[in-house]
Amino acid sequence: MLTMKFGGTSVGDVLRLQEVVSIVKTFLHERPVVVASAMGGVTNILLASAQSAVERKNNAVEQNIQVLRDKHTAIARALIHDDARLTRLLQQQQALIDELANLYHGVALLKELSPRSLDAIASFGEILSCNQLSAILEESGVPSRFIDARTIIRTDSHFGEAAVDFPHSNKLIADLLVPLVAQNIVPVVTGFIASTEDGLTTTIGRSGSDYTGSIVGAAVDSREIWIWTDVDGVMSADPRSIKNAAVLSEISYREAAEMSYFGAKVIHPKTMTPAIEKNIPIRIKNTFNPSAPGTLISKATQSTASVVKTVTSIDNLSIISIEGNGMVGVPGISARIFSSLARMRVNVMMISQASSEHNVCIVVPKTDCDRAVKELRNEFAIDIAKKIIDDIAVQEPMSIVAVVGEGMRGTWGIAGKTFDAVAQAHVNIIAIAQGSSELNISFVVEQKEAVAAVQAVHDAFYH
Repeated sequence: MLTMKFGGTSVGDVLRLQEVVSIVKTFLHERPVVVASAMGGVTNILLASAQSAVERKNNAVEQNIQVLRDKHTAIARALIHDDARLTRLLQQQQALIDELANLYHGVALLKELSPRSLDAIASFGEILSCNQLSAILEESGVPSRFIDARTIIRTDSHFGEAAVDFPHSNKLIADLLVPLVAQNIVPVVTGFIASTEDGLTTTIGRSGSDYTGSIVGAAVDSREIWIWTDVDGVMSADPRSIKNAAVLSEISYREAAEMSYFGAKVIHPKTMTPAIEKNIPIRIKNTFNPSAPGTLISKATQSTASVVKTVTSIDNLSIISIEGNGMVGVPGISARIFSSLARMRVNVMMISQASSEHNVCIVVPKTDCDRAVKELRNEFAIDIAKKIIDDIAVQEPMSIVAVVGEGMRGTWGIAGKTFDAVAQAHVNIIAIAQGSSELNISFVVEQKEAVAAVQAVHDAFYH
């Protein structure tokens, strides 16, 4: 069995949907289960319309509803030629859009947009898309069944990013999908959405459709989980700025998680969790270039020519430095720093501290910097007055450059080669961090020098 998840760009227009049908037909012998996203741009329209509704901008809501209706009707008329099937699909689409319009009307009446309402509204993109895709597969001669994931994936009621009840969901998924696949029927499952035990619609957060693909693939014991997107695979660097970036044939789950955290275009770490538990490989494939082998993400990868898999960066960051001679040997300073930031819900991207304890550097998103500094000044007001802490200083805009690879562990000279390359590019390194796993070396540079630093390190390991 093979689980294939198709993203918004892959189901975004007539040509792409025809390609999806072709791909599914090609792998019918693998007994595929399909998971799909909303058509590209649809979720944004749904959420923007929800905001317009709460502001009672009725004309904007009506215009967007018409855009959604026209978009899906056009696809149906272009790809469904059987009169009865077309009529049925158009009626289903109309009923869904009418239901959506009623939800917007309720939001406007109450002038309230709760997370629960927002999840209910966001669900319509996937439902419309997958209902449509199932009909298109049937039209092409592939037996198919539309599956609303709300009937098979159970979550808690944390709307917006609900937690999945795996024991319950796994049984529901397997009980429904495995018999269908055994009958050579292709299930088309809505990504991104689920429901509570009480039947309330939830969404499962960022990259939710990828996550659904992994949840479903693990529950039915797929051979592999294929994530179809608009790139040939995971890259060794961002090809938009690094001229010789290459597609990686294989990476490990851990490498993928590190790459994702540091901004690489790869799957979200949460997506991999169900697959990791079942040791099911995930493959990133390109709908626009289906013959490309893509990138295999698995528990362990074979050695490659380079011990470094990728060099990537995150921009728009700030360094906050807490320093002072009085900090040396004083217990609890770091605990107070991180407790203060936790109270303000500030995401710490990186930490660097010298063994002298004279200085602690933390890297945070630039958008969080002002409130982080304000809270730290409040926390350490007495210490600053007593000169235990000299200053809380900020440098921005900054970027973290991350060098990632499992093969770095135990390999001599990786750090030296990295920093020598940066020095040769005349880029100044402001702070450095490396964990004991040796999977990642991270360092901070001024944002204007980030691309030069990434290019230099990439060149050093990818000749």
